[in-house]
Amino acid sequence: MATIESIQKAYVDYVLTEGAEPKSVYIFAKKNKMTEAEFYNYFGSFRALEQNIWADTAKKTLTEIKEQEVWAQYSAREKALSFFYAFFELLKQQRSFAVYSVNKQPRTLSTPPVFAELQEAFENFCTEILNEGLESGELSDRKFFSKRYKDALWVQFGFVLHFWINDSSTGFEKTDEAIEKGINVTFDLFQRSPIDNLFEYGKFLAKNGGIKEKMGFGV
Repeated sequence: MATIESIQKAYVDYVLTEGAEPKSVYIFAKKNKMTEAEFYNYFGSFRALEQNIWADTAKKTLTEIKEQEVWAQYSAREKALSFFYAFFELLKQQRSFAVYSVNKQPRTLSTPPVFAELQEAFENFCTEILNEGLESGELSDRKFFSKRYKDALWVQFGFVLHFWINDSSTGFEKTDEAIEKGINVTFDLFQRSPIDNLFEYGKFLAKNGGIKEKMGFGV
């Protein structure tokens, strides 16, 4: 009896051996001694199967990092770093498949469909930790912009993924460095800065109009 895990494993083995996905579900099922019906019990297409493999990596990462005893004490920044480090550590176990999957995607500005489920899991996680950061005051709650913080993290994730695909350093140490620098810079931008103080001052002046005239200052 086929399972999600056995189908995933068979698919990864096939594409890495043949260099392309099977020409049909029938051929794939026959080669792996299952019926088409068994395949379709879990996946509607090879794209759906590949989406599931990527999403499963994210879900396994989240399960792993949230089981850490120190997880509850982590800041939003530390939780983001923990996810990135753990995800790419787990991805090493299937690097050949990841390289195959990423390199066959069309080069467009939009997110390739194969990453749709991964993106959903990632953004749900980001929304969770970012809301915690906003509530604690770790992150600055900027009108309009704070809702886009998760988008910035997804762009950062895409950058690191492509960096890792092309990384030839020992133990992918350059990727670890890219994660550290990228996440820290991103979260620095999320935190309160002198610009926020300037905006707050501007809002104060707007609410207390006429100060310039009352004080007799001219420009």
